[in-house]
Amino acid sequence: MDLSTLFRAVAPPSIPPLHSAPSPRSNYITEKDNNIAIECRNLNFLDQKQGKGNSVPILKDCSLSIPSGKLWMLLGPNGCGKSTLLKILAGLLNPTSGSLYVKRPKSFVFQNPDHQVVMPTVEADVSFGLGKLNLTEDEVKCTVSKALDAVGMSAYMQRPVQTLSGGQKQRVAIAGALAEACKVLLLDELTTFLDESDQVGVIKAVKNSLNASDDVTALWVTHRLEELEYADGALYMENGKLSTNVSIPPSSLLLFSMEPSMETSSNHEARMPVLDDSNGYAGLPEEMVALRL
Repeated sequence: MDLSTLFRAVAPPSIPPLHSAPSPRSNYITEKDNNIAIECRNLNFLDQKQGKGNSVPILKDCSLSIPSGKLWMLLGPNGCGKSTLLKILAGLLNPTSGSLYVKRPKSFVFQNPDHQVVMPTVEADVSFGLGKLNLTEDEVKCTVSKALDAVGMSAYMQRPVQTLSGGQKQRVAIAGALAEACKVLLLDELTTFLDESDQVGVIKAVKNSLNASDDVTALWVTHRLEELEYADGALYMENGKLSTNVSIPPSSLLLFSMEPSMETSSNHEARMPVLDDSNGYAGLPEEMVALRL
């Protein structure tokens, strides 16, 4: 089928953005230094409990700044507020107070790829969002090819989506965002349901995508310490706060000590850098930084 015909057949009607109108108490920053892709200042979010007349603080005075062209990771235990912060950055939730800026266009990639990869073939799924751009068929094919190449999925262009593994579907979802020239990728625990091989494939796909373009920035939410190996910088969240004073559970320390890249010889001592923006580990507990390096 002619791709341009497919676009006319499946292109969605004009619909409002996923996010609702900003809260009067929130200040959405409209302009920012081009070197900054994501910034939050004193962000708070209260979860309103329906029918109970009370609210629970999920995010507490969170501030962060992420440079353009980098892969940053937001780590922390389950339930600490990581995904809530990511959804606010994506515009899926409104903050209760505070200000934020995210470079546009941006794309949110879901934890479960089956919620995002919906077309019958890889090529059709990656090209789905291009129907609104009024591109020629050759331009569409070139854009799709470049996006799939960036995530290592060029050989799968004609493959039916249902034959792909979970990790391959995640890479197709990322390729779809890249095809639409997204400047910011917001990635919500993409490796949660994947086996080890697919985990590495997805992380490398994101890293390679950023290396291929200085304009793309990614914020990767995870609770897996071992994924820090691929990060340019990291932040740590606990109980809704971004903090440098957080104790790492012994189980997490053991997990990291088992990584093959770690130097476990008694002749080597962990290096303890200063926690600031110059080394990309602002907000990360000292114990974790020592293990990371």
